[in-house]
Amino acid sequence: MTRIKCCGMTRVEDALLAARLGADAIGVVLTARSRRRVSLQQARSIVRALPPFVGTVALLMDDEAAFVREVIECVQPSLLQFHGVETDDWCAQFGRPYLKAVAMGEGAAALPRLQQYPQAAGLLLDGHGLGEPGGSGQAFDWSLMPATLAQPLILAGGLDAGNIGAAIRSARPWAVDVASGIESSPGIKDPAKLAAFIRAVREADAAA
Repeated sequence: MTRIKCCGMTRVEDALLAARLGADAIGVVLTARSRRRVSLQQARSIVRALPPFVGTVALLMDDEAAFVREVIECVQPSLLQFHGVETDDWCAQFGRPYLKAVAMGEGAAALPRLQQYPQAAGLLLDGHGLGEPGGSGQAFDWSLMPATLAQPLILAGGLDAGNIGAAIRSARPWAVDVASGIESSPGIKDPAKLAAFIRAVREADAAA
Protein backbone atom coordinates (compact mmCIF):
# COMPACT_ATOMS: atom_id res chain seq x y z
CA MET A 1 0.00 0.00 0.00
CA THR A 2 1.32 3.43 -0.97
CA ARG A 3 1.71 5.70 2.04
CA ILE A 4 0.46 9.27 1.78
CA LYS A 5 2.02 12.41 3.25
CA CYS A 6 0.10 15.67 2.98
CA CYS A 7 2.59 18.49 3.40
CA GLY A 8 2.54 22.24 3.94
CA MET A 9 -0.22 22.19 6.52
CA THR A 10 -0.94 25.57 8.08
CA ARG A 11 -4.32 24.95 9.73
CA VAL A 12 -5.44 22.41 12.30
CA GLU A 13 -8.71 21.75 10.46
CA ASP A 14 -6.89 20.82 7.25
CA ALA A 15 -4.58 18.42 9.07
CA LEU A 16 -7.49 16.77 10.85
CA LEU A 17 -9.40 16.35 7.59
CA ALA A 18 -6.38 14.74 5.95
CA ALA A 19 -6.07 12.34 8.88
CA ARG A 20 -9.77 11.44 8.72
CA LEU A 21 -9.51 10.80 4.99
CA GLY A 22 -6.63 8.40 5.49
CA ALA A 23 -3.36 10.33 5.23
CA ASP A 24 -0.50 8.49 6.92
CA ALA A 25 1.54 11.60 7.71
CA ILE A 26 1.20 15.36 7.93
CA GLY A 27 3.99 17.79 7.10
CA VAL A 28 4.58 21.24 8.57
CA VAL A 29 7.11 23.65 7.08
CA LEU A 30 9.32 25.59 9.49
CA THR A 31 11.97 26.98 7.19
CA ALA A 32 11.84 30.70 6.42
CA ARG A 33 12.39 30.01 2.72
CA SER A 34 8.88 28.63 2.19
CA ARG A 35 5.62 30.49 1.63
CA ARG A 36 3.94 27.70 3.62
CA ARG A 37 6.00 28.44 6.71
CA VAL A 38 4.28 28.21 10.07
CA SER A 39 5.49 29.32 13.48
CA LEU A 40 6.66 26.88 16.10
CA GLN A 41 3.41 27.47 17.96
CA GLN A 42 1.28 26.79 14.88
CA ALA A 43 3.22 23.63 14.13
CA ARG A 44 2.87 22.42 17.69
CA SER A 45 -0.88 23.04 17.63
CA ILE A 46 -1.25 21.02 14.42
CA VAL A 47 0.87 18.14 15.70
CA ARG A 48 -0.90 17.98 19.05
CA ALA A 49 -4.35 17.97 17.44
CA LEU A 50 -3.73 14.87 15.35
CA PRO A 51 -5.10 11.45 16.34
CA PRO A 52 -2.87 8.44 17.11
CA PHE A 53 -0.99 6.64 14.32
CA VAL A 54 -0.68 9.71 12.08
CA GLY A 55 2.97 10.62 11.61
CA THR A 56 4.24 14.20 11.71
CA VAL A 57 7.11 15.61 9.68
CA ALA A 58 8.91 18.93 10.23
CA LEU A 59 10.40 20.33 7.03
CA LEU A 60 13.60 22.40 7.21
CA MET A 61 16.05 23.77 4.66
CA ASP A 62 19.59 24.90 5.45
CA ASP A 63 18.52 26.11 8.88
CA GLU A 64 20.80 26.55 11.87
CA ALA A 65 21.32 23.51 14.08
CA ALA A 66 20.05 25.47 17.09
CA PHE A 67 16.77 26.12 15.31
CA VAL A 68 16.40 22.44 14.39
CA ARG A 69 16.83 21.56 18.05
CA GLU A 70 14.21 24.15 18.97
CA VAL A 71 11.81 22.56 16.47
CA ILE A 72 12.41 19.13 17.97
CA GLU A 73 11.84 20.37 21.51
CA CYS A 74 8.77 22.48 20.75
CA VAL A 75 7.00 20.56 17.99
CA GLN A 76 8.09 16.97 18.72
CA PRO A 77 7.69 15.69 15.15
CA SER A 78 7.97 12.01 14.27
CA LEU A 79 10.46 12.80 11.52
CA LEU A 80 12.67 15.62 10.31
CA GLN A 81 12.83 16.41 6.60
CA PHE A 82 15.74 18.35 5.14
CA HIS A 83 15.47 20.07 1.76
CA GLY A 84 18.76 21.91 1.47
CA VAL A 85 22.42 21.08 0.96
CA GLU A 86 22.74 19.48 4.40
CA THR A 87 25.14 16.52 4.59
CA ASP A 88 24.23 13.08 5.89
CA ASP A 89 26.19 13.53 9.13
CA TRP A 90 24.72 16.99 9.67
CA CYS A 91 21.18 15.64 9.34
CA ALA A 92 21.92 12.69 11.61
CA GLN A 93 23.43 14.74 14.44
CA PHE A 94 20.04 15.35 16.05
CA GLY A 95 19.44 11.70 16.88
CA ARG A 96 16.06 11.71 15.13
CA PRO A 97 15.00 9.76 12.05
CA TYR A 98 15.10 11.96 9.02
CA LEU A 99 14.08 12.16 5.38
CA LYS A 100 16.35 13.83 2.84
CA ALA A 101 14.81 15.53 -0.15
CA VAL A 102 16.72 15.19 -3.41
CA ALA A 103 16.04 17.81 -6.08
CA MET A 104 15.37 15.99 -9.35
CA GLY A 105 14.86 19.05 -11.53
CA GLU A 106 18.07 18.34 -13.44
CA GLY A 107 16.99 14.80 -14.28
CA ALA A 108 19.39 11.86 -14.32
CA ALA A 109 22.28 14.10 -13.25
CA ALA A 110 20.72 14.20 -9.77
CA LEU A 111 20.74 10.42 -9.27
CA PRO A 112 24.25 10.18 -7.73
CA ARG A 113 23.03 12.29 -4.79
CA LEU A 114 20.76 9.42 -3.77
CA GLN A 115 23.87 7.60 -2.55
CA GLN A 116 24.96 10.41 -0.25
CA TYR A 117 22.52 9.88 2.64
CA PRO A 118 22.96 6.34 3.99
CA GLN A 119 21.66 7.35 7.43
CA ALA A 120 18.36 8.73 6.11
CA ALA A 121 15.20 6.83 6.97
CA GLY A 122 13.98 7.55 3.44
CA LEU A 123 14.67 9.71 0.40
CA LEU A 124 12.13 12.14 -1.02
CA LEU A 125 12.52 12.77 -4.74
CA ASP A 126 11.05 16.16 -5.65
CA GLY A 127 10.72 17.95 -8.97
CA HIS A 128 12.35 21.27 -8.11
CA GLY A 129 15.86 22.35 -9.02
CA LEU A 130 18.90 22.09 -6.76
CA GLY A 131 18.88 24.84 -4.14
CA GLU A 132 15.19 25.64 -4.64
CA PRO A 133 12.55 25.01 -1.96
CA GLY A 134 9.99 22.27 -2.48
CA GLY A 135 6.27 22.77 -2.91
CA SER A 136 6.69 24.29 -6.36
CA GLY A 137 4.34 21.92 -8.14
CA GLN A 138 7.06 20.83 -10.57
CA ALA A 139 7.12 17.20 -11.67
CA PHE A 140 10.10 15.20 -12.92
CA ASP A 141 10.55 12.08 -15.03
CA TRP A 142 9.09 9.37 -12.82
CA SER A 143 10.92 6.64 -14.72
CA LEU A 144 14.11 7.89 -13.03
CA MET A 145 12.97 6.49 -9.67
CA PRO A 146 15.49 3.69 -8.98
CA ALA A 147 14.18 0.26 -8.03
CA THR A 148 17.31 -1.02 -6.31
CA LEU A 149 17.87 1.34 -3.38
CA ALA A 150 17.38 -0.19 0.05
CA GLN A 151 15.92 3.03 1.46
CA PRO A 152 12.22 3.77 1.00
CA LEU A 153 11.60 6.32 -1.76
CA ILE A 154 8.95 9.02 -1.53
CA LEU A 155 7.66 10.58 -4.73
CA ALA A 156 6.88 14.31 -4.72
CA GLY A 157 6.55 17.19 -7.14
CA GLY A 158 3.55 18.20 -9.22
CA LEU A 159 1.27 15.43 -7.99
CA ASP A 160 -2.52 15.73 -7.95
CA ALA A 161 -5.57 13.51 -8.25
CA GLY A 162 -5.34 13.55 -12.03
CA ASN A 163 -1.82 12.15 -12.35
CA ILE A 164 -1.15 10.24 -9.15
CA GLY A 165 -2.37 6.94 -10.55
CA ALA A 166 0.07 7.13 -13.46
CA ALA A 167 2.83 8.24 -11.09
CA ILE A 168 2.33 5.24 -8.83
CA ARG A 169 2.22 2.83 -11.76
CA SER A 170 5.41 4.29 -13.21
CA ALA A 171 7.53 4.90 -10.12
CA ARG A 172 6.21 2.34 -7.59
CA PRO A 173 7.19 4.55 -4.63
CA TRP A 174 6.98 3.60 -0.97
CA ALA A 175 5.04 6.81 -0.37
CA VAL A 176 3.78 9.93 -2.13
CA ASP A 177 4.00 13.50 -0.87
CA VAL A 178 1.55 16.20 -1.96
CA ALA A 179 1.22 19.91 -1.18
CA SER A 180 0.23 22.20 -4.05
CA GLY A 181 -1.92 19.51 -5.67
CA ILE A 182 -4.43 19.63 -2.80
CA GLU A 183 -4.52 23.39 -2.28
CA SER A 184 -6.75 26.32 -3.14
CA SER A 185 -3.82 28.65 -2.32
CA PRO A 186 -0.39 28.05 -0.76
CA GLY A 187 -0.89 26.46 2.65
CA ILE A 188 -4.70 26.33 2.39
CA LYS A 189 -5.98 22.88 1.57
CA ASP A 190 -9.02 22.28 -0.63
CA PRO A 191 -11.24 19.55 0.89
CA ALA A 192 -12.42 18.25 -2.48
CA LYS A 193 -8.90 18.08 -3.93
CA LEU A 194 -7.61 16.42 -0.77
CA ALA A 195 -10.33 13.76 -0.81
CA ALA A 196 -9.87 13.16 -4.54
CA PHE A 197 -6.12 12.73 -4.16
CA ILE A 198 -6.34 10.17 -1.37
CA ARG A 199 -9.10 8.31 -3.21
CA ALA A 200 -6.98 8.20 -6.38
CA VAL A 201 -4.02 6.75 -4.48
CA ARG A 202 -6.17 4.01 -3.00
CA GLU A 203 -7.69 3.24 -6.41
CA ALA A 204 -4.21 2.94 -7.91
CA ASP A 205 -3.19 0.57 -5.14
CA ALA A 206 -6.29 -1.56 -5.64
CA ALA A 207 -5.61 -1.84 -9.36
CA ALA A 208 -1.98 -2.84 -8.93
